[in-house]
Amino acid sequence: MAFQALSNQLYYAIYERADTRTEDWLLVKSPWVPITVVSCYMLLCLNAKRVTSQLPAYQLRGTIVAYNGFMVLLSAYMTFEFFGAALQSNFGVLCVPVDYSRAPSAMRMASVCWIYYISKYIELVETGMFALRKKFNQISYLHVYHHSSMIFVWWLACKYVAGGQSYIFGGINSFVHFVMYTYYGLSAVGPHMQKYLWWKKHLTMLQLSQFVVLFVYCIYSIVTECDYPKWLCKLMIAYAITLLMLFGNFYIHAYNNKPKKSLGNGTTKKQH
Repeated sequence: MAFQALSNQLYYAIYERADTRTEDWLLVKSPWVPITVVSCYMLLCLNAKRVTSQLPAYQLRGTIVAYNGFMVLLSAYMTFEFFGAALQSNFGVLCVPVDYSRAPSAMRMASVCWIYYISKYIELVETGMFALRKKFNQISYLHVYHHSSMIFVWWLACKYVAGGQSYIFGGINSFVHFVMYTYYGLSAVGPHMQKYLWWKKHLTMLQLSQFVVLFVYCIYSIVTECDYPKWLCKLMIAYAITLLMLFGNFYIHAYNNKPKKSLGNGTTKKQH
């Protein structure tokens, strides 16, 4: 009886409470889709060296440039659609309930939320390219956690809240990704582009800033009793904290731990 009751509650939570506009869209209906994909992805990450052990280290320069070029265009499109749909719907900034109607503006917002969700699967291609290039250091805990968790977060968004103030983080993150993939695309072109890529540190600061915005925004939504699911706001607050910790740790190790310079007598001093 207890199992049957739990089963009924899960069925209700997963299927009965879903956004009826998006519940039948590709990769949205069942939670087993993201669970299966992420499980396979994590297995690949854990066994990347073993899987590619018999393969040479591929360069993939053309593929990387093409991939990043595609992601730049996709990110630009999503940024435009998120904020364009918000303007079309006369959205505010501080509290935006989800419009579950099938009005053109509401469907436009739901559609870009879904496209953004699908883009999280496309981004898993990066890890495959890292593995084929034998760049295993780039398949870090931060990298795997971020890619895996974003699939689950945006499955929830598409499944239950495809609209409203979801556009804030989706739009900001799409813009950040536009900048990020521009950087990665240029760096993949060749060493001669390095003189134009002095702004890597600022890119990481931009990434950190979006998580601060998410954190503050969700707290504000709860405090002001905004008509937006509080369970999702609480989840996003916890998620923002984990991302701030992981990206902050990356920032500290990448930019604050300066290499030491030799004095020629076996001693060293830190670069300032």
